[in-house]
Amino acid sequence: MKIRLDKYLAEMGKGSRQDVKKLIRQKQAAVNGTTTTRPEAKVDTETDVVTVQGEEVPFVAFEYYMLNKPAGVLSASRDKKEKTVLDCVGKTKRKDLFPVGRLDKDTEGLLLITNDGELAHRLLSPSYHVPKCYYVKVEGRFPEDIRQRFYEGVNIGTAEKEEKTAPASLEILEEGEVSRVRLTICEGKYHQVKRMFLACGCQVVYLKRESMGSLQLDDSLKPGDCRLLTPKEIKELGGTYADRY
Repeated sequence: MKIRLDKYLAEMGKGSRQDVKKLIRQKQAAVNGTTTTRPEAKVDTETDVVTVQGEEVPFVAFEYYMLNKPAGVLSASRDKKEKTVLDCVGKTKRKDLFPVGRLDKDTEGLLLITNDGELAHRLLSPSYHVPKCYYVKVEGRFPEDIRQRFYEGVNIGTAEKEEKTAPASLEILEEGEVSRVRLTICEGKYHQVKRMFLACGCQVVYLKRESMGSLQLDDSLKPGDCRLLTPKEIKELGGTYADRY
C-alpha cells in the first residue's frame, strides 16, 4: 500500500499532519536512506524503510489489544471527564484505536481494542452470529423454565413494543440467594444481559465477559491490564492481513 509520507508519519504518532510536514521540510525524514523534503512523497508501507532523525519508523497498519476491562471505566475512545478503556491501553503505535462494542461502566472482562473496522463489524453484526460468553452473578430465584425461555428468546422490551432476543444458552453453575451462571448470546442489544434476567424476575449484581468468538480472556490479565493479541489469536479471529501470520 502506498501512502503519502506525511500521512505515514502522522499515523505512526510522529505528530499532527502539520507537525510532520514541518519535520519533513526541515530534512529530518528519509525514505530508503534518501532524505526528502516532500511531504507528498509516496511511501510503500510494505517495502520502504522510513526514518526520522536516523531512527527507523516501522509502519503498523493494524493493532489488536486484549483488555481486561475494570469496573468504573467507560467503553469509549475518549471522554473529557472520566477514564476510558483507551486510557488503560496506554502508549500505542496507532492513534485511531477504538473498543469493539461496549461493556457497561460497571461490567468487567474481555474487550478488544483495535483499529480494524472490518473485523469489528464481523464481531458485532448479529448476522454473523458471533458468540459472546458472560459470567454472571444474579440475585433472585430463577423461574424453572429460564433455560427454555432464554433459548426461545426473551422479550426485553415493553408491553407496547416487543423486543425479543435471539436464542441464548444458559448454564447454571450454582443456585442460591446469589446464583452464578454462564450466559452465551450472539448479539449485543443495549444492556441486554441485565434486561434478560430482569425480564425473568432476577437482578444482575456482577457481570464479566469471558470470551468473544474465538478470543478468550487471558486469566493472567488483572482488571485494567492489557496485552497485544498473539498472531495465532489474530488469525483465529480473522483479523485483517491475518494470512501473513
